Amino acid sequence: MPPLLGQIRWRILALLLLVTVINFVDRQSLSVVAPILRDELKLSNTDYGFIVGAFQFGMMAGEFPMGWLMDRRGTRIGLTFAVIWWSLANALHAFARSAVQFASLRFWLGTGECGNYSGGMKVVSAWFPVKERTLAVGIFNGGSMLGSIIAPPLLAWLTLAYGWHAAFVLPSALGLVWAILWWRNYHPPAEHPQLSPAEQAYISADRIPATAPPATRDLLQRRQAWAIMACRMLVGPVVQFYIFWLPEFLYRQHGFNLKTIGMFAWLPFLFGDIGSIMGGWVAGRLISRGWSVTRARRFTMGLGAACCLMSLAVALSASAFYAMAFICIVLFGHTFLSANMFSSISDMFPPEAVGRVTALTGIAGGLSGVIFPLLTGMLVDKFSYTPVFVLAAGMPALGCLALFLTVRRLEPADTVSPVTPSAAH
Repeated sequence: MPPLLGQIRWRILALLLLVTVINFVDRQSLSVVAPILRDELKLSNTDYGFIVGAFQFGMMAGEFPMGWLMDRRGTRIGLTFAVIWWSLANALHAFARSAVQFASLRFWLGTGECGNYSGGMKVVSAWFPVKERTLAVGIFNGGSMLGSIIAPPLLAWLTLAYGWHAAFVLPSALGLVWAILWWRNYHPPAEHPQLSPAEQAYISADRIPATAPPATRDLLQRRQAWAIMACRMLVGPVVQFYIFWLPEFLYRQHGFNLKTIGMFAWLPFLFGDIGSIMGGWVAGRLISRGWSVTRARRFTMGLGAACCLMSLAVALSASAFYAMAFICIVLFGHTFLSANMFSSISDMFPPEAVGRVTALTGIAGGLSGVIFPLLTGMLVDKFSYTPVFVLAAGMPALGCLALFLTVRRLEPADTVSPVTPSAAH
């Protein structure tokens, strides 16, 4: 085996981490500048919720086409297209002047950004053995929090120095640069010119033999698919709520201005990044010590869901310090849970189906992601943030219950031929 820095799979993972960072900087561009835009365009909380909901609707609409693209045309083409597509949409935000224009562009952005996860999960399942996959997913998924750490200070500085238009243009340019790097450097393991025989053997040692891709209708006949879809439907909107509404919450409820948002709003996402990596590392350690995959996932996802209950404490906090402290715990727990939730897809489905199953979960998450921002805006306008935080506290636990009560053991789904029982087990 080559030295660590010479092992190709970690280089590939570094590119996935980088694109996820860019994805979430793009995603947060609107939320960081929202206090200024809302005052300039006279937008209510309901209006802002509509714009956020349009993004989530775009994510839902784009999930399956992107998943199909990743499975059928490969991730070299698929991820290159997705990143160029969403980067163009994000750049055009600089020219928007109304709620309808922002909502339309957010929808476009969502149709591309959803490809990050269906493509990334497929790359991880192709390049990493089972015992390393959760750590790889944790690192790759950690890019969501790393991007959210970078976004508030970077975008606040760009806005204060050059105007809010720059907060959309610069991240978009970074996405186009990444697409060029990916196209030039990525190849599947069987075709990579620099992959050593030793690393190739290590990657494929515990791999299920390749089969023809199972039909989507066969995937939808499996309870495993519906269980993980239900889980993501309940878990996903919580982190989106914090990503899109945290700057607004701090601005309206605790008196932060754009400068203080830039100084402090990144802190919870640092804890989220730690949680993502720790969730993958802890699961890997437990499995290496003899725990079954199912038992390790139950423990790590349950622990993460317990941390998410601290959203209740956020609602009751009178000071910004305590509110931020509890939000840090929530995001640590959420990503600790999420790293294992995404890994469970490759626990239950063959690599040939991972892109589409991830896309199906994204559709489910997108459906709740459309409803939750609209509901948030209406609840905040009519009542306060308190009922929203109550919902955010309980949804991750309900998602875990939906998964583990439906699927008692996380093992390969017996997707109707061509995945045979002998291959699946």
